[in-house]
Amino acid sequence: MTSLLRVAACHASPVFLSAKKTTDKALALIQQAASNKANLVVFPETFIPAFPIWSALRPPTDNHDFFKRMALESIYSDGAEIGAIREEAKRLNIIVSIGFSEKVRFSSATLYNSNIIIDSNGEVLVHHRKLMPTFFERLTWAPGDGHGLRTADTRFGKIGNLICGENTNPLARYTLMAQGEQLHISTWPAIWPTRVPKLPSGQDDVSSVPTSKTSSISQGANYDNVTANRVRAAAHCFEAKCFGVLCTGKLGQDAVDLISSGASPDAVRALEQAQQGATMFLDPTGAPLPSFVFEEGASMSKDLLQNTEGILYADMDLEDCIEGKQYHDVVGGYQRLDVFDLKVNRVRRSPVYFSGDAQLAEPTQNGERPEEGEGF
Repeated sequence: MTSLLRVAACHASPVFLSAKKTTDKALALIQQAASNKANLVVFPETFIPAFPIWSALRPPTDNHDFFKRMALESIYSDGAEIGAIREEAKRLNIIVSIGFSEKVRFSSATLYNSNIIIDSNGEVLVHHRKLMPTFFERLTWAPGDGHGLRTADTRFGKIGNLICGENTNPLARYTLMAQGEQLHISTWPAIWPTRVPKLPSGQDDVSSVPTSKTSSISQGANYDNVTANRVRAAAHCFEAKCFGVLCTGKLGQDAVDLISSGASPDAVRALEQAQQGATMFLDPTGAPLPSFVFEEGASMSKDLLQNTEGILYADMDLEDCIEGKQYHDVVGGYQRLDVFDLKVNRVRRSPVYFSGDAQLAEPTQNGERPEEGEGF
């Protein structure tokens, strides 16, 4: 076992609402990362087949076709797409973390915002469903469960993942800390528009709108997702004394064109002018970790990726997580276990259990029900 690893974070856009083409793109990015000696490759939130940003911009009455396409192009956790990624991870001896919109066999329209961590032998180590879809995401995804609140025990160390707004949930974060997490993956959408940009009279370029020292929200500004994501991830790294990777999606022109079609002028402007999220790395103090890209076979220093697609790399030694825990280990010497008691339910629920079906009726040896899809 070694604590030294190279992480590759894919700042990339899906082929909008195409599971097959996006899977092919993911396989190509995995191969590229492996050629640059990465040990772990990370993909953004619901990379396959898309993030449903249309729900932030268009009324629900306009989005039936988008939801239908999302349901049809979402994938099973044990389906062909994940199967192909597992095979490639094994072939290249690389760990993969990938976000996907998950469909299930008990319903034609129940979807989950999911992430899966695949070991270098092709085995699934963690299958997590986002506990609570955030804001407009509830128009697409159902709430998940605690089954995936666990760390992946790899040959490099313990790796955990939370999806977007879950990184604001202190109990979910603490659950991963309490399992010895050494590398925290946080995954994010490309954009997060919360307001239509307001233009002063006579101005047609929001980039020239003067900034104010007062609250950006009170000024009617949009949500600063770059700052918000970095603050959340940095706080977790500092508290857990772990490394962090923020892996953010990229908004493709194919998505912009389709979502803009038939949308209101305000929705189009909000889509086109929304701040693009950033992909970056953090060290166990929450500070930026030196990172780099490869161009023409040579590595070049790069702080983050934001406006262009690419793969951002960082090298880390997970033993560097030790020193900070001398000061305050919030799951050990700096915790009062006699005062606080956290209980986490990790049972994966199904809508029905049939008493005549032994596989579904009986829990597994660890007391959990089988994964959805194994029984029906």
